[in-house]
Amino acid sequence: MFAAVMAATASASHAQAPSPAAAPKPAPIDRNGVLILVRSTLLALDQANKTGNYTVLRDIGAPGFQSNTAARLGEIFAKLRSDNLDLSGVAVIDPQLNLLPQIEANGLMRMAGFFPSAPTQVNFDLSFAPVNGQWRLFGISVGVGSSAPAAPEPSSSPIAQRPPPPNHAKQAASAKPAPAIRLTPPANKPTDNQQPK
Repeated sequence: MFAAVMAATASASHAQAPSPAAAPKPAPIDRNGVLILVRSTLLALDQANKTGNYTVLRDIGAPGFQSNTAARLGEIFAKLRSDNLDLSGVAVIDPQLNLLPQIEANGLMRMAGFFPSAPTQVNFDLSFAPVNGQWRLFGISVGVGSSAPAAPEPSSSPIAQRPPPPNHAKQAASAKPAPAIRLTPPANKPTDNQQPK
C-alpha cells in the first residue's frame, strides 16, 4: 500500500526549473538533520492519520505543498488511515537510507529509505524545498512492506497520487533492492590496549 503526494513544481517558487545536464549532488546535511526531517515528517503524517486532521502536515510543507488542502491530503492518505497504520515506531528506530540526501536538478533535496520494523517495515521517499533557510516538505511517498515506494514524480496538478503497481508482491520479490545505508554510528569497540569507559 502506497500513498504519495507531490506538490506541483510550477507552484513551488523556491524550486528551480529542472536542468537535464545537472546531475544530483550530495546534500549539505548531517545525520542529525536527516533524522529530524524524516522523523518529524513521518510523525506528522502519523498524527494526521490518527486524528483525521491534516492541517499540521500541510502547514509544515513548502508553499507548493501547501497548495493542497487538508481535506485533499486526507483523501490521499485515507487507505493508510483506514488500515490503522501506526508510524509511531519511527520515533525510536533509526531509518536505513537507500538514497542518501541529494540535491536534485530542480533544487529539491530528496532522500529515500525505510524503517525496518515500526511494527512493519515503513518505506519512504521524501523531497524538501529550501524556504527561508529551512528544508520544508515538498513531496512524500509512504508505504509498508518489503519494497521501497515508487518515487513521486512532479506533475502539472497540485497532487499526484501513485497507486500500488499491479502484482506488487511478485514485483517486489523480483526487484533487486538498493543497498541500505545505516544512519547509526559504528559501535565503539575497545582495542586490546584500551579500557572501556
